Amino acid sequence: MTTTKSKTVYTPAFTDGSEYRIPTFKLLKQDGSLYKGGKAPDIDQEKALRIYHAMVTTRILDERMLAAQRQGRLSFYMQSTGEEAAIVGSAAALDDADMIMAQYREQGALAYRGFTIDEFMNQLFGNELDYGKGRQMPVHYGSATLHYMTISSPLATQIPQATGYAYGQKMAGDGQCTVVYFGEGAASEGDFHAGLNMAAVHRVPAIFICRNNGYAISTPASEQFAADGIAPRAFGYKMDVIRVDGNDILAVYQATEAARKLAVEENRPVLIETMTYRLAAHSSSDDPSGYRSKEEEAVWREKDPILRMQHWLKNCGWWSDDEEKELQERLRREVLETMKRAQKRPPPPLDSLVSDVYDEVPPALQAQYEKLKAHIRKYPDEYPKSADHVIGGA
Repeated sequence: MTTTKSKTVYTPAFTDGSEYRIPTFKLLKQDGSLYKGGKAPDIDQEKALRIYHAMVTTRILDERMLAAQRQGRLSFYMQSTGEEAAIVGSAAALDDADMIMAQYREQGALAYRGFTIDEFMNQLFGNELDYGKGRQMPVHYGSATLHYMTISSPLATQIPQATGYAYGQKMAGDGQCTVVYFGEGAASEGDFHAGLNMAAVHRVPAIFICRNNGYAISTPASEQFAADGIAPRAFGYKMDVIRVDGNDILAVYQATEAARKLAVEENRPVLIETMTYRLAAHSSSDDPSGYRSKEEEAVWREKDPILRMQHWLKNCGWWSDDEEKELQERLRREVLETMKRAQKRPPPPLDSLVSDVYDEVPPALQAQYEKLKAHIRKYPDEYPKSADHVIGGA
């Protein structure tokens, strides 16, 4: 039996929905002033500076670690340059106990929640202090303490997972929600549609944040979909939706704050499309000069979200050029010093390869582990000098 409700017509009537265009919510101009009629969200100086510090930390970390990758000190890296407001602004509007399920460009959300530069570096170098014990590629962060689910490489797998987790939160009734990030390219995966449909049907407290940064690696948005972006897809699931200027920190914050209220208080899932731009390459393995122009990038550099917030802070009397200089110098120094420490730390113990999955290591896996130890002993010169540490001194 059909459950749809619509009026009856007696001649064919087709529509592609183009008669309705979703507007873009904005508050903050590039010079740090508000648009006429706009009202800044209730953010005090302490929180504003916490947000700005996380954005700048992310930018400096990204710059330094891409350079480290180019020097051969790191195997891989992904920057979030140009997207900091979409990430940090949304994370700041959440409760710190809300679950975050990221794609792979949301290090700013971790920085905002207090993930230290040491913790970033330990993961990037996969040393003995890495929470993932060296099993993940660089930038695949995770933190149980900070309610940040460990990142996995396949696109969009986190979207239906977020719906399931949010359903559990609904059952628990503790007033928390789940926020899941993904790019407009990931929205082409089947998991996107499955996740949103389940969320709408079961009315779970989930916020789906799409970073529409213009490109799915090298494929421009114009070649990904014919419709008006990602936001209209919410209509197919009867889901609340808003489109926001992703480089406007105040608009992103306010939109996410309102979305969280709907999600937590009314169990209404929300889709937020943040319109932004990936100023950096897709990853350290990508060269964007092959698919976009320097002129296009220059246009978006003038919309830098960090500079926009910096201007707003100065307009509020909360920031100065001297404070900016001190912050930049301190963070650059801290990143370099922390990187040197992380590089010197030994890798995780070899037995961590077979731990954490089974209560007791199965015989077949234990036999493989013993063969590996014997191989390392046979060819000690081919492995780190800290081999005794690596194989547990056995």
